[in-house]
Amino acid sequence: MTCRLWSSNCTLLIALLSLNAVGAVAQTGTVDGEWTSYAGDLGSTRYAPLDQINGDNFADLEVAWQFDPGNLGPYPDNNYQATPLMIGDVLYTTAGTRRNVVALDAATGEVLWLYRIDEGERAEGAIRRMSARGVAYWTDGGDDERIFFVTIGYQLVALDARTGHLIPSFGTEGIVDLKQGADQEIDPLTGEIGWNSAPIIGRDVVLIGAAHRSGGAPPSRRNIKGYIRGFDVRTGERKWIFHTVPQAGELGYDTWQNGSAEYTGNTGVWTTFSVDEELGIAYLPIEIPTGDYFGAHRPGENLFGESLVALDLETGERLWHFQFVHHPLWDYDVPTPPILVDINVDGREIKAAAQPTKQGWVYVFDRLTGNPVWDIEERRVPAGNVPGEWYSPTQPFPSKPPPFERQGFELSEIIDLTPELRTEALEIVSQYRTGPVFTPPIVRGEDGLQGTLFIANGANWPGGSYDPETGIMYLYSQSQLRLIGLTNDHDPQRSDMAYLASGGGFPLEVQGLPLIKPPWGRITAIDLNEGEIVWQVAHGETPEFVQNHPALQGVELARTGRIANAGGSSGGIGTLVTQTLVISGEGGTADGRVYGPPAPGRGAKLFAYDKATGEELGAIGIPAMQTGSPMTYMLQGKQYLVLAVGGGSDPGQLIALTLP
Repeated sequence: MTCRLWSSNCTLLIALLSLNAVGAVAQTGTVDGEWTSYAGDLGSTRYAPLDQINGDNFADLEVAWQFDPGNLGPYPDNNYQATPLMIGDVLYTTAGTRRNVVALDAATGEVLWLYRIDEGERAEGAIRRMSARGVAYWTDGGDDERIFFVTIGYQLVALDARTGHLIPSFGTEGIVDLKQGADQEIDPLTGEIGWNSAPIIGRDVVLIGAAHRSGGAPPSRRNIKGYIRGFDVRTGERKWIFHTVPQAGELGYDTWQNGSAEYTGNTGVWTTFSVDEELGIAYLPIEIPTGDYFGAHRPGENLFGESLVALDLETGERLWHFQFVHHPLWDYDVPTPPILVDINVDGREIKAAAQPTKQGWVYVFDRLTGNPVWDIEERRVPAGNVPGEWYSPTQPFPSKPPPFERQGFELSEIIDLTPELRTEALEIVSQYRTGPVFTPPIVRGEDGLQGTLFIANGANWPGGSYDPETGIMYLYSQSQLRLIGLTNDHDPQRSDMAYLASGGGFPLEVQGLPLIKPPWGRITAIDLNEGEIVWQVAHGETPEFVQNHPALQGVELARTGRIANAGGSSGGIGTLVTQTLVISGEGGTADGRVYGPPAPGRGAKLFAYDKATGEELGAIGIPAMQTGSPMTYMLQGKQYLVLAVGGGSDPGQLIALTLP
């Protein structure tokens, strides 16, 4: 067994192990009925130890209030992805396509204050213009309370949490220009960088990520690098920067051959982070380098692309890292922060980091040392024959837990609801290359094939949730096919890449149904003490289009679950775990085709499952599909459940639910 793990030095490990002996504060979820961080706590557990809303009364929930961002932005934000914070008796969230932050009365939804920023040409030329996913909160424990968010134009804004006014002592009159101080030249108006995730704050350091234009057809092999920075929460001064593409003399530089580290970009954290404040460690889930599916311009393993990196929170020094995909070619960019968990494995108490991935695995590490909790084996994988491409001979395969989602695309996974559908689907699939996980992309037309089919939507940005009482993690995933065929017949003025990705023009469906058999969406419970799957359930009701499909009349259908095409973004949906329940809403289509847009006004459902067994304990209607991960809090003796909904033609809004 070979595990490609690097720790910085023995002195550091001794210090970390000493901290382990002293003990650290467990990631126990939310405290005092509040929700103070984007994912509930800094360890991203999305756990709230509340039980007023339970399986016996879930179906009795009623709408307490609704917040409609309405005309706060230049256009409707139907794919409203925010998860609010709740501190005291106030909710804080973004609204209006990221031009605004609002404070809401947590009992009524009334707007208490609103901050708006108009960045003009800077915003108009920005990338990543989608909905902001959240804000960050900080207090000195006294009168100084602040809200932080990142704008469309990639600026960090600090607001007084009580008034919504800018903090004049932070940055320049309350704002830090994130396109400055980035160890590279970035055009303030058109630079290919932005971020729509929520900041996170630990030990008075604000962590900021970086995202880029997505897709397999970048305009150039050269791009801005997604360096990660930490800022002083009081002054906005940059405390440190971590080079996710190493510079000359830094660890990992030699994994970029032919000088490719000098010009390759991306390799940022487009999702958010997890932090262990007690240990003083930040955990960075890093994405793919430039060229989602073609890497000949960046030969080598390409650290720190598609890696989990642990940094000293106060200095930015790398403590350890693990690379999930060597020389990434599948856009398996790490999409969600690791969940920080305290587990017991074979009698050993382990402070762990559990990282869900698009590959359908959860990789589990000792979060102090980076050592895998269970063996991770480097196995040989097939190479392709794309001209000039560099292929890693091996990739890491975790021994535990088992995959929570289907991987690669094997013929055994083709739709089999009827023999006729399967036969037709096999004929369609014969046009493509299929195989196990890490089967590489091919050039369109190679051996008469139009590209490679594979599943690439295991986990995504909403992440999972974790119950510290039982050691069980809960994850939504979806079985959605991706087709990648490479072509070099593009206009060189469009891109200087030798090959670009192309979908090939063929539908990934048979008679409007997915080529892959159901369930198409599921929730999985994984025991992280044992490294085993406890249960899986299809999540989301069978779409009406499937129930009424002519080819399926007379066929007894089990629940199919739904693909979470939230507003056209197949990002998935989040789960929330409480003292008794796992809660998650439907994404995907509320009506119409499985891959098509939802019919306006048809609504969706919010489900509650028994967290021990996966049994459905209740479901209620919601105005539209879930687009932001749910959160919950207690206020004046009442438990509230809040989530963002919208998508398609349905306007984005926050809804708050509570018991009569």
